[in-house]
Amino acid sequence: MTARDEILARLRTALADDPPPVDVPRRYRRVGDRPDPVAILVDRLEDYRAVVHHGIGSLPGLLAGVDRLAVPVDVPAGWLAGYAGQVHRDAPPLTPADLDAMDAVLTGCAVAVAETGTIILDAGPAQGRRALTLVPDRHICVVRADQVVGLLPEALTRLDPRAAQTWISGPSATSDIELNRVEGVHGPRRLEIVLVGGTSGA
Repeated sequence: MTARDEILARLRTALADDPPPVDVPRRYRRVGDRPDPVAILVDRLEDYRAVVHHGIGSLPGLLAGVDRLAVPVDVPAGWLAGYAGQVHRDAPPLTPADLDAMDAVLTGCAVAVAETGTIILDAGPAQGRRALTLVPDRHICVVRADQVVGLLPEALTRLDPRAAQTWISGPSATSDIELNRVEGVHGPRRLEIVLVGGTSGA
């Protein structure tokens, strides 16, 4: 008998006397019922120290001071209207050194969760690969109002569980044992959200 066989046999013996599994009721909310999820999202994002802008018309001003901008290959042309800096499309894939030299990255998202202030990317349209949003120090992310859901269970129904996902709740930050906040450790130090549509943007 191998060690694996012995371990599995012991597990079967230990579990043999257990009562049959109990059906656990799961009555947690699956759909948000608050009236303005976009407003809730803005509140959570600002609490996380992200900066929120309203309307696609705010993009030219945001990009005015950006010399080198990384973007997914399928970034909508309208997002770059009036931009005079260098656009670096991620095709062929930019190297980590290239990404580190960028002033900012501009992407869209898959879905945003109002209750937790979480922006989720899944490498879908206008999002690019994970490294694109994890290496540059500044991430500008366009979020449409129809991508905002109230609760996490709603967001999960819109995601492909097989896709590589990045979940963002504010700028990258961590704290040491003294609770000193350090930003930009695991990803962008600056997160800026451009909300498009809904009651808070156009």
